[in-house]
Amino acid sequence: MSDALPASSFPGERLGLPRDGAGSIAKLGRRVLALLIDLAAAALIAYAFFSYVDPATGVRFPEPLASNIVFFVIQIIFIPTLGGSPGHRILGMRLMRVTGGWTGVWRPVVRTVLLMLVLPAVIWNSDHRGLHDQLAGTVLVRT
Repeated sequence: MSDALPASSFPGERLGLPRDGAGSIAKLGRRVLALLIDLAAAALIAYAFFSYVDPATGVRFPEPLASNIVFFVIQIIFIPTLGGSPGHRILGMRLMRVTGGWTGVWRPVVRTVLLMLVLPAVIWNSDHRGLHDQLAGTVLVRT
């Protein structure tokens, strides 16, 4: 996917976003930490409600498929209602449409499916937006 916008001096400039502060593109460290918070929450919920005991070791583990489903549900519930996942909100970020405003429901669904595939999330453009955000028409900004 090519960037049809002119070159910029900082991420988000082409989108009309500020360089720093509220409304600027969220930085990588903040995004990764938010993802880890969301993954940990999903794993804890899956552990509490959908765990199994490994017969060989006797150790209880969360069901992997349940963890993935819980992660998906967390994203789909929280992004449209609160403007971001729990990890996003804890770390002072929100997800919005590139054109501004509410994401709706289908954008978080598309974004989350692509995020769970991993590869689209690590392919970025010059605005530091992953392919999952580009295809969903969303941008993760600081609050």
